[in-house]
Amino acid sequence: MREAQYYNKHEDGKVECELCPRRCLIINNHLGICKVRKNIDGTLYSMNYGHISSISLDPIEKKPLNDYKKGSKVLSIGSIGCNLICEFCQNWHIARAEFHETTPKELDLTPETVVQMAIDAVNLGNIGLAYTYNEPTVWYEFVYDTARLIKEAKLDNVFVSNGYINEKPIEKLLPFIDAFNIDLKGTDNTFYNRLTKADIDPVLQTIKLIVHSDKHLELTYLVIPGKNDDAIAFRYMINWLVNNAGTDFSLHINRYFPAYRMHISATPIESLMNLAAIAREYIPKVYIGNV
Repeated sequence: MREAQYYNKHEDGKVECELCPRRCLIINNHLGICKVRKNIDGTLYSMNYGHISSISLDPIEKKPLNDYKKGSKVLSIGSIGCNLICEFCQNWHIARAEFHETTPKELDLTPETVVQMAIDAVNLGNIGLAYTYNEPTVWYEFVYDTARLIKEAKLDNVFVSNGYINEKPIEKLLPFIDAFNIDLKGTDNTFYNRLTKADIDPVLQTIKLIVHSDKHLELTYLVIPGKNDDAIAFRYMINWLVNNAGTDFSLHINRYFPAYRMHISATPIESLMNLAAIAREYIPKVYIGNV
């Protein structure tokens, strides 16, 4: 547990979290929507600081990052919690977990310990550390502390995120992150409102900030039949990306499978190929995934 960054105290004992665009107003002894940031007597705490649910030495392509240090591996860690509520969440068992539901299999580690693990794995092909599996934004304090140490060790930081974060926190983190994969979940606000309980604009703003920072960027787009597979809306989104982010990023068009609260059948391969063909009219680096 660690005091959170980016929040305001209110006179009535409530705290307003300013880490992500939700700006949760949290009463005493309650959690924000992410389920890991808690008001304790007027102070906001990151309850999952150092709390690791998953750790693995993965191929860099699994993040997915197909065009960043190909063939390398990256030590990948995740915690619990998320600031979106996606009906189709692929990692719901950790993203929507309650903090008190965690098990003895999970680890509590310091940034120094995690960095040493990354260093020890260099002889296995490791290039650094990836913050992934759940949403790293809601693990902000631990990610920030660890990312600074990773850079001091001359290793790489990889941030795999939904991009739903406020401008000041991401700007503070940007100098320490080498590569991003941002999960762009839909083409418009209607999709985001209905299926993630959020808005698309902050995600688009995050993408623009990353592009302007000259960091490596890859985007992931999970195609859900009947929800975000409309060719016209997809082309509009690609046009927005090209106009605001250029063409020097990679796009992963991934197959959806039923998960969490969504039971629609898996995406037809033909749908992925059709959208990939549209994307390739504008962007040279387009990949089909989860097939």
